[in-house]
Amino acid sequence: MNRETYLELVKNNKEYIEKVNSDPNRLKFHLMPPTGFMNDPNGLYQKDGVYHIYFQYTPFNPDWGLKTWGHYTTRDMLAFKEEEPFLYPDIREDRGGVFSGSAYIAENKIHFFYTGNVSHEDAEGYDDFLVGREQNTIKVTSSDGFNIDKKQVLMRNEDYPEYMSCHVRDPKIFTKDGVYYIVLGGRTKENRGCILMYKSLDLETFEFFDIITTKEKFGYMWECPDLFEIDGKLILVTCPQGVKTDGYHYENIYQCGYFILDYDFDTKKYSISDFTELDHGCDVYAPQSFVDEKGRRIQYCWVGIPDAEYTNEPTVKYGWNNAMSMPKELSFKDGKLIQTPIEELKTLRVNETIYTINEFEDVNVNDTLYEMRVDFESNEAFNLEIRKNVFLEFKNHLLTLTLNESGSGRSARHLEIDEVKNITVFSDTSCLEVFINDGEEVFTTRVYSETVSKPRFKTKNTGEIHYYPLKGYEYSSL
Repeated sequence: MNRETYLELVKNNKEYIEKVNSDPNRLKFHLMPPTGFMNDPNGLYQKDGVYHIYFQYTPFNPDWGLKTWGHYTTRDMLAFKEEEPFLYPDIREDRGGVFSGSAYIAENKIHFFYTGNVSHEDAEGYDDFLVGREQNTIKVTSSDGFNIDKKQVLMRNEDYPEYMSCHVRDPKIFTKDGVYYIVLGGRTKENRGCILMYKSLDLETFEFFDIITTKEKFGYMWECPDLFEIDGKLILVTCPQGVKTDGYHYENIYQCGYFILDYDFDTKKYSISDFTELDHGCDVYAPQSFVDEKGRRIQYCWVGIPDAEYTNEPTVKYGWNNAMSMPKELSFKDGKLIQTPIEELKTLRVNETIYTINEFEDVNVNDTLYEMRVDFESNEAFNLEIRKNVFLEFKNHLLTLTLNESGSGRSARHLEIDEVKNITVFSDTSCLEVFINDGEEVFTTRVYSETVSKPRFKTKNTGEIHYYPLKGYEYSSL
């Protein structure tokens, strides 16, 4: 696909676009694809006051298909403009799709790095693991985020260490002491997940630097790496595949979380912590963060997950699929990565009403879009019906989100936790994000409720509720 093909498809698919926009499950304050399929956030940055948000995009197919980079811009994180796709699969080295990548600003230019995917399914001995797949690391630069120079292939499969399989992808730039490092998610020939690090002094030529992995095998593939320093800690966010469920841990088919690294860039000696899950809901994957012009580290996640047994059929039948999380500001406190909705989202509040938990039982509210913060006065059990047949229950130090028939195949997710001091629920048409203890823990999930009813508590606990009906983002389309 190229730009001309895309614009012709837009021109000839007016009815398709109208069908997508008629879906009552279209989200109001979560970014979603204009049409078709969305997955990983890519190439996030802010330049000259404008935020650029790119994403994996199959424009006219709500299922997995040939990937471009879709593109939104915004100045305030509240009003978003749909732009033409930014990258297309238009050279030999990315003809199977423009896969995930990132952006880095240097000398007033934006440097983009991504994986060009090529599949040779007709190759002799093809197995998509050791034979038959190219994962090319490709670079382009741009002065404005809309136009690019010539694509430059930096690394091909033969340039990666000989112990690597065909699966090496998702480049992200990290800088340390004036040196650029690029991290790539990988899978070794021995089926171990790992991160490859290359270094560069000019963002043009990269040489192999190191491999990061755990002492004991932890999954067979680590996707979507994001390496950054925050509050004095070096954090490696990644998405391991092939980790088995362990009690209430790792309940999704693929995981999303982080390691804390203690890494010496001179000696390459390092220690790596245990893995911490970033989110405990059914739908979070491929997080990517960036630092904006205010100095905040902001993270978006894909509200979706590959190969899950559940679906988004209620939206697929209207011709679109998946979304992004709300943007969250990251910080590090008491040994944990903290996620909190960015300050701008408070502007979506229509008004504020404060109740006690007991008073809230008699209040007549019936909003689909709302934010509700609950501050508890003790550590008693509770059961909160967020919407009809969707429950958040805390009992015996276990917090459980149960979706029932509203989950479209999603059932329940759990978190072992000593104390719930507060919860904040963000309810969108077909998405929930629940923050626990000021962002120490998060549950993110898609949800499809035919009936939306007021939140209801069953608890002996007392406390205060701050309730805000919300309005949605503003969109302008092509």
